[in-house]
Amino acid sequence: MGYDDTHRRSIEDPAGYWGELAEELHWYKRWDKVLDDSQAPFYRWFVGAETNLCYNAVDRHALGARRGQAALIWESAETGQSRTLTYFELYREVNRLAGVLKNLGVQKGDRIIIYMPMVPEAIIGMLACARLGAIHSVVFGGFSITSLASRIDDAEPVLIMTADASTRKGIPVPLKEIIDHALEAAEGDSVRDVLVLNRGLVACEMKKGRDLDWEEQLEKRGEKYVEPVRVASTDPSYILYTSGTTGKPKGVVRDTGGYMVALHASMSQIYNCGDGDVFWSTSDIGWVVGHSYIVYGPLLKGIPTVVYEGRPDHPDPGVWWRVIEKYGVTHVFTAPTALRALRKFPDQWMKNSDISSMQILYAAGEPLDAPTYEWAKDTLGVPVIDHYWQTESGWSMLTNPVGVELLPIKAGSPTKAAFGHFLEVVDSDGNPVPRGEKGFLVDHGPLPPGMLMTLWNDDDRYVKSYWNHFKEKLLYMTGDYAIQDEDGYFWMLGRADEVLNVSGHRLGTREIEEVVASHQAVAENCVIGVRHELKGEGVLVVAVLKQHIAPADQDGVARELRTLVRERIGPIASPDAIHFVNMLPKTRSGKIMRRVIRAVYQGDNIGDLSTIEDDATVDMVREAVDVLKGEL
Repeated sequence: MGYDDTHRRSIEDPAGYWGELAEELHWYKRWDKVLDDSQAPFYRWFVGAETNLCYNAVDRHALGARRGQAALIWESAETGQSRTLTYFELYREVNRLAGVLKNLGVQKGDRIIIYMPMVPEAIIGMLACARLGAIHSVVFGGFSITSLASRIDDAEPVLIMTADASTRKGIPVPLKEIIDHALEAAEGDSVRDVLVLNRGLVACEMKKGRDLDWEEQLEKRGEKYVEPVRVASTDPSYILYTSGTTGKPKGVVRDTGGYMVALHASMSQIYNCGDGDVFWSTSDIGWVVGHSYIVYGPLLKGIPTVVYEGRPDHPDPGVWWRVIEKYGVTHVFTAPTALRALRKFPDQWMKNSDISSMQILYAAGEPLDAPTYEWAKDTLGVPVIDHYWQTESGWSMLTNPVGVELLPIKAGSPTKAAFGHFLEVVDSDGNPVPRGEKGFLVDHGPLPPGMLMTLWNDDDRYVKSYWNHFKEKLLYMTGDYAIQDEDGYFWMLGRADEVLNVSGHRLGTREIEEVVASHQAVAENCVIGVRHELKGEGVLVVAVLKQHIAPADQDGVARELRTLVRERIGPIASPDAIHFVNMLPKTRSGKIMRRVIRAVYQGDNIGDLSTIEDDATVDMVREAVDVLKGEL
């Protein structure tokens, strides 16, 4: 069946559709019912079934024909180290660590926070938790003490896994020290043990009675084999806190069986992976993409996954291309922000490496603008697939299902609804809008397997945050604006809270950003609404120009950008201010920190910068805006 027939069946017969896909995995006990939607919007998949996520991701391959095949390929551009584990070697290491955790008293349902760099031990830690039925909560290495403490208080972990340090461009980030301060700041006292991986990067103080050395514990408490714990399909596998939350953290809860089935299916249907393929998601395990497509997705499929520690441009802009050549990577999954970063540099950096193994490129995390899409397609010579999803969804909501049918690609569109998702664009009352008109992107229940079950210890907030936006209509609110065109393709217009109100006219920031990005001199940009005495809100454009653009040419580029915006959107959208900087402040997951730019421009308090990519960029933006203010 092609896309249309497959999607139709996934909506009309979800139980039959997902039940068939679930047969491809291992279950200790079969389900009594594929879908229970009797307590919507709390949907439960494979009710009554028992399984184990680690068994399906590791044992199933390690004890079979894939025993000697590469499972985990680690490459660190930061330290120059690399390591490859076969499925059997991964199986052995996961069992050893699971033995440590079990002998430290970790039980099914216990929470464990993982605050680690991109090293094999972090993935082994996640899998060891899954083996025991413990619930892991991976926190991105580098989050602030305050952010980490709030997550410790919310999850109430019995154990924390960490390392002495990670590195960013060769500079150590003292993770263990941050953990120490976070535990002091946390209100609770649930943490019994802190397991510390010593990488030899920085000296760290070990607290007697609490802190344990990783290698010593493997020798002392590790076991050759730990029986996988049978867990209910509906039991939580992990908690992942959404980035950018304020106040009480918002912990997305993922189930076990539904997540497992959705990811395994996606590896074939969406990513078209099979034997011989090598998958590289350039994300971090601290983010949802890392959970799904560095760790669980590729391992469930039984193919090698690349785990990369480093940035796309360090030690030089050719490092990613060398990784592709070294390991024969076939499938690359990255973020548009990384592509835009690489686009700034001469193509020769890529041409220095043989990347002929690469078959396809996937992008997600933010909208893939048309100019960056065209650059990637033309430069790499492979299909470039944009797709849309969220921390909450766990896997793609809008996609081009290459493994079922490669749909015609439209630059700038993440294509159509993924299987199991009944997506529509609606108005503020929840009624569908005509094709071509802007509205809110919503999902109809039942939500497919793999999406969030609820928020940790906060069912009320789950309902309020996602399901209470449209009076009596039970619709899942993505929080994004979109348009669906006559061909059924969706076009994302940015967050619903990233809408400018200029003189009473509502303008999506994404619409203006697309126009600015289309200029040949622009590498990257963001559009922000700022206070304006006359209009209420003004349009600020902050852009990064390509390296070859001389400072003397910037005024001309600014004039051309204003003309472009006027011509393509209208005079109402014409930027009130345009300024050029060397880089945009971003979170560690690659999202532009619009609030920082807005705060600097308006002279407001910047607030918490713990998630920022590079502290220097904040000062750079502040300095750039000071110059701009002097010119206005």
